Amino acid sequence: MPRRQTQKPALSVASPATKSAGRTKAKANAAAASAGTQRAALPQAEITEIFRRFSQALPEPKGELDYVNAYTLLVAVVLSAQATDVGVNKATKTLFAIADTPAKMIDLGEEALIGHIKTIGLFRTKAKNVIALSRLLVEDHGGEVPRSREILETLPGVGRKTANVVLNIAFGLPTIAVDTHLFRVANRTGLAPGKTPLAVELGLEKVVPATYARHAHHWLILHGRYVCKAIKPACPTCLIRDICLFEDKTTA
Repeated sequence: MPRRQTQKPALSVASPATKSAGRTKAKANAAAASAGTQRAALPQAEITEIFRRFSQALPEPKGELDYVNAYTLLVAVVLSAQATDVGVNKATKTLFAIADTPAKMIDLGEEALIGHIKTIGLFRTKAKNVIALSRLLVEDHGGEVPRSREILETLPGVGRKTANVVLNIAFGLPTIAVDTHLFRVANRTGLAPGKTPLAVELGLEKVVPATYARHAHHWLILHGRYVCKAIKPACPTCLIRDICLFEDKTTA
């Protein structure tokens, strides 16, 4: 059953008079956020209000990778490294129709797998990893995806972020996968300032109210992808503009 987020907030556009200056400022701020420049943190009451608004606007956020079960989700996330979700979905549409279990993927084989994913970056390395992790799942886990971050991280091509995505989407655990979008939002807004993805993840775990923990991951990623963008954040349409600590908000 495909999982996809379809509600995309409108984007903002800089006014002609401030276009050049705005672009320069936005690039500088994007670089600062990407580098993990330490910013002031929001008080807990305002953090709670941010997630209340996210929840009200989008009660059931979904990831944008298509999958049919926990295994295909794991494969899709592994394939999505340095690739777009759209590109991965195009490649996996036919792949998952014939290989939706570790055993079927092993039977398909590495070369045939490459034929399905050759439009995705690093496809040869990813094909090796997918076949290798599929063998481990069959040999050590009865063909099932482990419900453990530590075990997932032992699989080829699976890091902490990938493991957190799988645990959150497939098993409903309140994990937080910090990608570039979420990292930027956490630093810009003051939700959980941190210099590394792990610092941001641990910071968010401390401040996200339990009521909102399950979906926090998706709300923040989608907000960073479609509203709090790196170069041209859509501040005028942002539903947390009045709370966010980002200094150089766009005005048009």
